[in-house]
Amino acid sequence: MLKGRSGLVWLGLSVILLILDQITKVIVSTQMKLYQSIELLPIFSFTYVHNYGAAFSFLSEAGGWQRWFFSIIAVTISVLLVYWLKKLPASNKLLCSAYSLVLAGALGNLYDRLAYGYVVDFIHFYYESWDFPAFNIADMAISIGAALLLIDAFKNDNAAGEKS
Repeated sequence: MLKGRSGLVWLGLSVILLILDQITKVIVSTQMKLYQSIELLPIFSFTYVHNYGAAFSFLSEAGGWQRWFFSIIAVTISVLLVYWLKKLPASNKLLCSAYSLVLAGALGNLYDRLAYGYVVDFIHFYYESWDFPAFNIADMAISIGAALLLIDAFKNDNAAGEKS
């Protein structure tokens, strides 16, 4: 089925995740008040926040220029990922899925930045006084995609080492 096709067939995964990301953000932003938290487990809640920065709210209070900076980075990375997907054979499942996940996350957060000026975050893990910054489906896609890229890099390093 994937033999002889380019990695662009994996864009379907990106589209599905992008839609899921945007649907969840719309539900949270229309059904919850800003900073409202709904505890689902003793260590997990939905907490509606606006993130004006990047991961872990990096540069969130930088004065507004970061919105355009992160948007330019997201557009650049997205274009590169689509180009690389086109060059990859669709049968390279690990790398194609990694690129598709990162692409979905980049586009999901890019949409928020351009449409609202911030990213909607709501998934929140914590334990007693420790808490992990809230994140969203797009952030999860980027993180999982990055992990798959690392796995691919180590897998290829091991394969190259075994050939020498």
